[in-house]
Amino acid sequence: MSTMTQTPGPEIVVRGFLEEVRSGNHPDDAHRYLADVVLAHQLTGEQETTLRRTPADYADHVRDMINDHGRFTLDVLTLVANADLVAVTWRQTGEHHPHVPAAAPVIELASCTYRVHDGRIVEYWLLLDRLGIEHQLENPTSRPDRSGGDRP
Repeated sequence: MSTMTQTPGPEIVVRGFLEEVRSGNHPDDAHRYLADVVLAHQLTGEQETTLRRTPADYADHVRDMINDHGRFTLDVLTLVANADLVAVTWRQTGEHHPHVPAAAPVIELASCTYRVHDGRIVEYWLLLDRLGIEHQLENPTSRPDRSGGDRP
């Protein structure tokens, strides 16, 4: 009798990836969620670039974020799945050690659309509010608090 294994759906793959890997909890589990090579489209106001990331590259990327921002929280604000695409928006709250005191949070707002094939993320399009991050670093007193509200 043969055993059939069912491939997890795109929404389950992306949720697991966000909770386990992107969150910084278990970066080395990237191989469980990412294809051997992932096309990572970085869409910023400065330029559009496409990187080819491996699971090991992505794990290093998450560790770099932890080094740059300390332990951070990742709050998924929206997640919508349609066929092989999963669109997500999140708020990542951390501290930018090289520029500000440890008590001052830096909040990154981003949206990302992931394409999943055969139970693995094969491509994504990331739109990041880099200007907002720069503004927070330049004007520490205007930064929002960790709850998302403005500081007095």
